[in-house]
Amino acid sequence: MTRRGIFLFGALGLIWGIPYLFIKVAVTELSPEFLVLARTAIAAVVLLPIAASRGAVLPVLRRWKPLLAFAVLEIVLPWYFLNSAEERIPSSTAGLLLSAIPLVAVVVALAFGSRDRITSINAIGMVLGMLGVAAIVGLEIEGSDLGSVAKLVVVVIGYALGPAILARWMSDLPGVGVIAVALAVSALIALPVVAITGGWPNAVPSVPTVVSVFVLAVVCSAIAFIMMFALIAEIGPIRMTAVTYVNPAVALVAGALVLHEQVTIWAIAGFALILLGCVLVTRPEAQIRISS
Repeated sequence: MTRRGIFLFGALGLIWGIPYLFIKVAVTELSPEFLVLARTAIAAVVLLPIAASRGAVLPVLRRWKPLLAFAVLEIVLPWYFLNSAEERIPSSTAGLLLSAIPLVAVVVALAFGSRDRITSINAIGMVLGMLGVAAIVGLEIEGSDLGSVAKLVVVVIGYALGPAILARWMSDLPGVGVIAVALAVSALIALPVVAITGGWPNAVPSVPTVVSVFVLAVVCSAIAFIMMFALIAEIGPIRMTAVTYVNPAVALVAGALVLHEQVTIWAIAGFALILLGCVLVTRPEAQIRISS
Protein backbone atom coordinates (compact mmCIF):
# COMPACT_ATOMS: atom_id res chain seq x y z
CA MET A 1 0.00 0.00 0.00
CA THR A 2 1.33 3.45 -0.90
CA ARG A 3 1.75 6.28 1.60
CA ARG A 4 -1.35 7.92 0.14
CA GLY A 5 -3.30 4.70 0.59
CA ILE A 6 -2.12 4.33 4.18
CA PHE A 7 -3.10 7.93 4.93
CA LEU A 8 -6.56 7.56 3.36
CA PHE A 9 -7.16 4.25 5.13
CA GLY A 10 -6.18 5.63 8.53
CA ALA A 11 -8.10 8.86 8.08
CA LEU A 12 -11.27 7.11 6.90
CA GLY A 13 -11.08 4.60 9.75
CA LEU A 14 -10.91 7.52 12.20
CA ILE A 15 -13.61 9.60 10.51
CA TRP A 16 -16.08 6.72 10.31
CA GLY A 17 -15.36 5.76 13.92
CA ILE A 18 -16.37 9.10 15.46
CA PRO A 19 -19.98 9.59 14.23
CA TYR A 20 -21.29 7.57 17.20
CA LEU A 21 -19.74 10.07 19.60
CA PHE A 22 -21.20 13.11 17.83
CA ILE A 23 -24.60 11.46 17.39
CA LYS A 24 -24.69 10.85 21.14
CA VAL A 25 -24.03 14.55 21.74
CA ALA A 26 -26.55 15.75 19.15
CA VAL A 27 -29.53 13.60 20.21
CA THR A 28 -29.47 15.11 23.69
CA GLU A 29 -31.08 18.20 22.12
CA LEU A 30 -32.28 17.18 18.65
CA SER A 31 -34.86 14.61 17.60
CA PRO A 32 -33.54 11.63 15.61
CA GLU A 33 -35.50 12.66 12.50
CA PHE A 34 -34.29 16.27 12.60
CA LEU A 35 -30.69 15.11 12.93
CA VAL A 36 -31.16 13.03 9.76
CA LEU A 37 -32.56 16.10 7.98
CA ALA A 38 -29.78 18.42 9.14
CA ARG A 39 -27.00 15.96 8.36
CA THR A 40 -28.24 15.02 4.89
CA ALA A 41 -29.15 18.57 3.86
CA ILE A 42 -25.79 20.06 4.84
CA ALA A 43 -23.84 17.20 3.26
CA ALA A 44 -25.88 17.51 0.05
CA VAL A 45 -25.16 21.24 -0.13
CA VAL A 46 -21.45 20.44 0.08
CA LEU A 47 -21.41 17.58 -2.45
CA LEU A 48 -24.01 18.58 -5.07
CA PRO A 49 -21.92 21.43 -6.58
CA ILE A 50 -18.95 19.06 -6.87
CA ALA A 51 -21.09 16.41 -8.54
CA ALA A 52 -22.74 18.94 -10.85
CA SER A 53 -19.37 20.34 -11.96
CA ARG A 54 -18.39 16.80 -13.03
CA GLY A 55 -21.64 16.16 -14.86
CA ALA A 56 -22.46 13.41 -12.39
CA VAL A 57 -26.02 14.37 -11.42
CA LEU A 58 -28.21 13.63 -14.47
CA PRO A 59 -26.86 10.10 -15.07
CA VAL A 60 -27.73 9.26 -11.48
CA LEU A 61 -31.24 10.72 -11.70
CA ARG A 62 -31.98 8.47 -14.67
CA ARG A 63 -31.62 5.50 -12.30
CA TRP A 64 -34.12 6.92 -9.84
CA LYS A 65 -35.55 3.58 -8.67
CA PRO A 66 -32.32 2.03 -7.31
CA LEU A 67 -31.26 5.51 -6.19
CA LEU A 68 -34.41 5.85 -4.07
CA ALA A 69 -33.90 2.37 -2.61
CA PHE A 70 -30.27 3.21 -1.80
CA ALA A 71 -31.20 6.51 -0.16
CA VAL A 72 -33.85 4.90 2.04
CA LEU A 73 -31.94 1.73 2.98
CA GLU A 74 -28.41 3.16 3.29
CA ILE A 75 -29.12 6.63 4.69
CA VAL A 76 -32.63 7.52 5.87
CA LEU A 77 -33.57 4.42 7.86
CA PRO A 78 -30.12 3.55 9.26
CA TRP A 79 -29.35 7.11 10.30
CA TYR A 80 -32.76 7.56 11.94
CA PHE A 81 -32.63 4.27 13.86
CA LEU A 82 -29.00 4.80 14.86
CA ASN A 83 -29.86 8.27 16.17
CA SER A 84 -32.85 6.86 18.03
CA ALA A 85 -30.89 3.96 19.51
CA GLU A 86 -28.19 6.27 20.84
CA GLU A 87 -30.78 8.10 22.90
CA ARG A 88 -30.66 5.09 25.23
CA ILE A 89 -27.42 3.13 24.73
CA PRO A 90 -23.76 4.22 24.83
CA SER A 91 -22.16 5.36 21.59
CA SER A 92 -19.40 2.78 21.99
CA THR A 93 -21.95 -0.06 22.26
CA ALA A 94 -23.63 1.10 19.06
CA GLY A 95 -20.28 1.15 17.28
CA LEU A 96 -19.41 -2.32 18.51
CA LEU A 97 -22.70 -3.86 17.40
CA LEU A 98 -22.42 -2.27 13.97
CA SER A 99 -19.14 -4.09 13.48
CA ALA A 100 -21.33 -7.07 12.55
CA ILE A 101 -22.18 -5.46 9.20
CA PRO A 102 -19.75 -7.65 7.17
CA LEU A 103 -21.46 -10.75 8.56
CA VAL A 104 -24.85 -9.62 7.31
CA ALA A 105 -23.34 -8.42 4.04
CA VAL A 106 -22.40 -12.01 3.20
CA VAL A 107 -26.01 -13.12 3.64
CA VAL A 108 -27.25 -10.16 1.58
CA ALA A 109 -24.79 -10.99 -1.21
CA LEU A 110 -26.12 -14.55 -1.34
CA ALA A 111 -29.69 -13.28 -1.39
CA PHE A 112 -28.78 -11.01 -4.32
CA GLY A 113 -27.62 -14.01 -6.30
CA SER A 114 -23.92 -14.14 -5.52
CA ARG A 115 -22.30 -17.38 -6.74
CA ASP A 116 -19.68 -17.36 -3.99
CA ARG A 117 -19.86 -20.51 -1.88
CA ILE A 118 -19.83 -20.40 1.92
CA THR A 119 -16.89 -22.48 3.10
CA SER A 120 -16.47 -24.12 6.50
CA ILE A 121 -14.10 -21.30 7.51
CA ASN A 122 -16.71 -18.72 6.51
CA ALA A 123 -19.34 -20.57 8.55
CA ILE A 124 -17.08 -20.63 11.60
CA GLY A 125 -16.57 -16.89 11.15
CA MET A 126 -20.30 -16.26 11.12
CA VAL A 127 -20.75 -18.29 14.31
CA LEU A 128 -17.93 -16.42 16.07
CA GLY A 129 -19.34 -13.09 14.96
CA MET A 130 -22.78 -13.95 16.26
CA LEU A 131 -21.27 -15.06 19.58
CA GLY A 132 -19.56 -11.67 19.80
CA VAL A 133 -22.85 -9.89 19.20
CA ALA A 134 -24.52 -12.10 21.81
CA ALA A 135 -21.78 -11.27 24.33
CA ILE A 136 -22.32 -7.54 23.87
CA VAL A 137 -26.12 -7.71 23.86
CA GLY A 138 -26.41 -10.21 26.72
CA LEU A 139 -23.75 -8.80 29.02
CA GLU A 140 -23.53 -5.11 28.13
CA ILE A 141 -27.11 -4.04 27.49
CA GLU A 142 -29.95 -3.93 30.00
CA GLY A 143 -33.24 -5.58 29.17
CA SER A 144 -34.97 -2.21 28.88
CA ASP A 145 -32.66 -1.31 26.00
CA LEU A 146 -33.40 -4.33 23.81
CA GLY A 147 -35.60 -2.05 21.71
CA SER A 148 -32.48 -0.07 20.88
CA VAL A 149 -30.76 -3.31 19.86
CA ALA A 150 -33.66 -4.00 17.48
CA LYS A 151 -33.14 -0.56 15.97
CA LEU A 152 -29.46 -1.32 15.45
CA VAL A 153 -30.44 -4.53 13.67
CA VAL A 154 -32.27 -2.34 11.15
CA VAL A 155 -29.12 -0.21 10.84
CA VAL A 156 -26.91 -3.24 10.21
CA ILE A 157 -29.27 -4.64 7.57
CA GLY A 158 -29.56 -1.27 5.85
CA TYR A 159 -25.80 -0.74 5.78
CA ALA A 160 -25.41 -4.24 4.31
CA LEU A 161 -28.09 -3.71 1.66
CA GLY A 162 -26.84 -0.32 0.47
CA PRO A 163 -23.54 -1.48 -1.08
CA ALA A 164 -25.33 -4.47 -2.65
CA ILE A 165 -27.75 -2.10 -4.38
CA LEU A 166 -24.85 0.02 -5.59
CA ALA A 167 -22.97 -3.00 -6.90
CA ARG A 168 -25.95 -4.48 -8.75
CA TRP A 169 -27.64 -1.44 -10.26
CA MET A 170 -25.36 1.61 -10.05
CA SER A 171 -21.75 0.38 -10.18
CA ASP A 172 -21.16 2.15 -13.50
CA LEU A 173 -22.30 5.55 -12.21
CA PRO A 174 -19.96 8.21 -10.76
CA GLY A 175 -19.75 7.64 -7.03
CA VAL A 176 -19.77 11.30 -6.00
CA GLY A 177 -22.95 11.80 -8.04
CA VAL A 178 -24.68 8.82 -6.43
CA ILE A 179 -23.87 9.96 -2.91
CA ALA A 180 -24.64 13.65 -3.54
CA VAL A 181 -28.04 12.95 -5.09
CA ALA A 182 -28.84 10.24 -2.54
CA LEU A 183 -28.15 12.68 0.30
CA ALA A 184 -30.37 15.31 -1.36
CA VAL A 185 -33.17 12.77 -1.83
CA SER A 186 -32.77 11.68 1.79
CA ALA A 187 -33.14 15.28 2.96
CA LEU A 188 -36.33 15.63 0.89
CA ILE A 189 -37.69 12.46 2.50
CA ALA A 190 -36.76 13.58 6.00
CA LEU A 191 -38.27 17.06 5.67
CA PRO A 192 -41.97 16.05 5.69
CA VAL A 193 -41.25 13.44 8.37
CA VAL A 194 -39.90 16.16 10.66
CA ALA A 195 -42.88 18.39 9.82
CA ILE A 196 -45.42 15.65 10.53
CA THR A 197 -43.81 14.46 13.76
CA GLY A 198 -43.07 17.96 15.04
CA GLY A 199 -39.43 17.06 15.40
CA TRP A 200 -38.17 20.62 15.07
CA PRO A 201 -35.89 21.89 17.88
CA ASN A 202 -37.75 23.63 20.67
CA ALA A 203 -34.85 26.01 21.31
CA VAL A 204 -31.64 27.13 19.68
CA PRO A 205 -29.21 24.19 20.00
CA SER A 206 -26.10 24.61 22.10
CA VAL A 207 -22.67 25.09 20.56
CA PRO A 208 -21.60 21.44 21.13
CA THR A 209 -24.76 20.22 19.38
CA VAL A 210 -24.30 22.57 16.41
CA VAL A 211 -20.66 21.53 16.10
CA SER A 212 -21.68 17.87 16.26
CA VAL A 213 -24.19 18.30 13.43
CA PHE A 214 -21.66 20.01 11.18
CA VAL A 215 -18.98 17.42 11.94
CA LEU A 216 -21.46 14.64 11.11
CA ALA A 217 -22.54 16.33 7.88
CA VAL A 218 -19.30 17.77 6.54
CA VAL A 219 -16.59 15.49 7.94
CA CYS A 220 -18.33 12.15 8.55
CA SER A 221 -20.52 12.33 5.43
CA ALA A 222 -19.33 14.66 2.64
CA ILE A 223 -15.56 14.46 3.19
CA ALA A 224 -15.69 10.80 4.22
CA PHE A 225 -17.46 9.74 1.02
CA ILE A 226 -14.97 11.66 -1.13
CA MET A 227 -12.13 9.96 0.74
CA MET A 228 -13.84 6.61 0.29
CA PHE A 229 -13.85 7.00 -3.50
CA ALA A 230 -10.19 8.04 -3.42
CA LEU A 231 -9.31 5.01 -1.28
CA ILE A 232 -11.18 2.65 -3.62
CA ALA A 233 -9.21 4.08 -6.54
CA GLU A 234 -5.99 3.62 -4.58
CA ILE A 235 -6.35 0.09 -3.16
CA GLY A 236 -9.52 -1.34 -4.68
CA PRO A 237 -13.01 -1.97 -3.28
CA ILE A 238 -12.26 -5.30 -1.56
CA ARG A 239 -9.27 -4.09 0.47
CA MET A 240 -11.13 -0.87 1.27
CA THR A 241 -13.76 -2.80 3.25
CA ALA A 242 -11.11 -3.62 5.85
CA VAL A 243 -11.66 -0.10 7.21
CA THR A 244 -14.83 -1.55 8.77
CA TYR A 245 -12.62 -3.30 11.31
CA VAL A 246 -11.13 -0.01 12.52
CA ASN A 247 -14.32 2.00 13.08
CA PRO A 248 -15.69 0.17 16.18
CA ALA A 249 -12.33 0.41 17.95
CA VAL A 250 -12.29 4.16 17.34
CA ALA A 251 -15.89 4.41 18.61
CA LEU A 252 -14.95 2.48 21.76
CA VAL A 253 -11.96 4.71 22.53
CA ALA A 254 -13.80 7.95 21.68
CA GLY A 255 -16.76 7.05 23.89
CA ALA A 256 -14.45 6.23 26.80
CA LEU A 257 -12.23 9.30 26.51
CA VAL A 258 -14.80 11.98 25.66
CA LEU A 259 -18.07 10.72 27.12
CA HIS A 260 -16.48 8.64 29.91
CA GLU A 261 -18.41 5.55 28.85
CA GLN A 262 -17.39 2.40 30.67
CA VAL A 263 -15.31 -0.13 28.75
CA THR A 264 -15.76 -3.64 30.15
CA ILE A 265 -13.96 -6.86 29.45
CA TRP A 266 -17.14 -8.22 27.85
CA ALA A 267 -17.27 -5.34 25.39
CA ILE A 268 -13.67 -5.98 24.37
CA ALA A 269 -14.23 -9.75 24.18
CA GLY A 270 -17.38 -9.31 22.12
CA PHE A 271 -15.64 -6.97 19.70
CA ALA A 272 -12.71 -9.37 19.38
CA LEU A 273 -15.08 -12.21 18.46
CA ILE A 274 -16.94 -10.05 15.94
CA LEU A 275 -13.66 -8.88 14.42
CA LEU A 276 -12.33 -12.43 14.10
CA GLY A 277 -15.63 -13.55 12.64
CA CYS A 278 -15.62 -10.79 10.03
CA VAL A 279 -12.05 -11.64 9.02
CA LEU A 280 -12.96 -15.31 8.50
CA VAL A 281 -16.23 -14.53 6.71
CA THR A 282 -14.55 -12.15 4.26
CA ARG A 283 -11.46 -14.27 3.58
CA PRO A 284 -10.20 -13.75 0.01
CA GLU A 285 -10.42 -17.50 -0.61
CA ALA A 286 -14.19 -17.18 -0.62
CA GLN A 287 -13.89 -15.01 -3.72
CA ILE A 288 -12.39 -17.78 -5.83
CA ARG A 289 -14.38 -20.83 -4.69
CA ILE A 290 -17.29 -20.61 -7.06
CA SER A 291 -20.08 -23.14 -7.01
CA SER A 292 -21.12 -24.68 -10.32
